[in-house]
Amino acid sequence: MKKAPKARKVSSTKGTKRTKKLTARAPSAGKKRRTQAAARKPAGRAMLARRADFGAPIDGFFAKQPPHLRSVLEELRRMVEEVAPDAAASIKWGMPFYSIGRTMMCALGGHKSHVNLILAGPPGSFADPEGRLEGAGKTGRHLTLRSLDELPRAAVRGWLRTAVEVARAKA
Repeated sequence: MKKAPKARKVSSTKGTKRTKKLTARAPSAGKKRRTQAAARKPAGRAMLARRADFGAPIDGFFAKQPPHLRSVLEELRRMVEEVAPDAAASIKWGMPFYSIGRTMMCALGGHKSHVNLILAGPPGSFADPEGRLEGAGKTGRHLTLRSLDELPRAAVRGWLRTAVEVARAKA
């Protein structure tokens, strides 16, 4: 059984009061659309699609880099492969990652004007008396290079050896 609409008092601009009957309204179109959209969404958290290059060989990454940064990246790659010949290399998040077992050891990031050597390890793992490493994160530090002349070869070899030890300890 439907109830009769209630009446409410409405003030006019002249100060007289009149009564207006309320009528039942159909649900608004906006509310209806929101309900339909909610019904179409899958339950739970939506999964993002993997990158097309995820797990791909790293050679394509180096080929895409600008010439002035490619030489820095290739030298870092050579050093990583020299220190950790057993490390597996693959593309993750658009850059080469080196892992020992299933544990990340380091990564090489190519950007517009610089290159990053990303070293995985807890705070205090990497001795850096000259203060070249950046970042104070709990999972690692990074070295930013803009040219091959800036590359501290001896320090990088030491940091890579430490990254290998940390990765092997976790694996």
